Amino acid sequence: MLQNYVSKKAIIHPTVRFEGSNLVLGGSEIGEQTYIGMSTIIGYPSKKSLSNKIPEDIGDLDSLSKGARIGSMCLIRSGSIIYEEVLIGRRLVTGHNVLVREGSRIGDNCLIGTGTMLDGSVQIGDNAKIQSGVYLPHGTIVGNNVFIGPCACVTNDRYPVSKKLLPVVIGNDCIIGANSTIISGVRVGDNSVIAAGAVVTKDVPPNVVVMGVPARIYLSREEYEKRRREYEHGV
Repeated sequence: MLQNYVSKKAIIHPTVRFEGSNLVLGGSEIGEQTYIGMSTIIGYPSKKSLSNKIPEDIGDLDSLSKGARIGSMCLIRSGSIIYEEVLIGRRLVTGHNVLVREGSRIGDNCLIGTGTMLDGSVQIGDNAKIQSGVYLPHGTIVGNNVFIGPCACVTNDRYPVSKKLLPVVIGNDCIIGANSTIISGVRVGDNSVIAAGAVVTKDVPPNVVVMGVPARIYLSREEYEKRRREYEHGV
């Protein structure tokens, strides 16, 4: 069982609450009224940091960690791991067993579902809603007010396994459907929708809905919103 360990270098607001045992490493900072679920690790060292020394105990991990920063009024559920040099804004809510790798940035008022992975240097804007089982690889950029459905997958290597990585960029106000796949290097324009199960192989312009394998433009966002209103209200 994970023992409870809070680094002497960490800055923890007195209103922070811990559920059971956790690790808070390095100079991590946790803002007011944040709740940390049991068996959570904050500030886990990156592969680069661990290459400097093989840790023999928690004290070694602590000395290697550069710490992470978590804003106020967040809820980090049990089993989640937040690596070092991660910056998290206010009011993040996670599911269980979320992994956020080093160098990632998460804005304010975001949700990240159970089992989702942000695999290093991922940038998430404000008010993003990322559902369970989503994979965002190194370098992915997600704008503000984006919804990503369960088990969506983004890639960053067009010809695996290559040495050239091209991140995906998802614009503001986009909707990414469940089980969709976005191929390396694709840019999704603002206010566009990726239908469930689509495989997106080329850039998506703003204000459209794409669907299919490979994904093609199906209709406009305006028509999508009209159909949604009809679905919700029967008019």
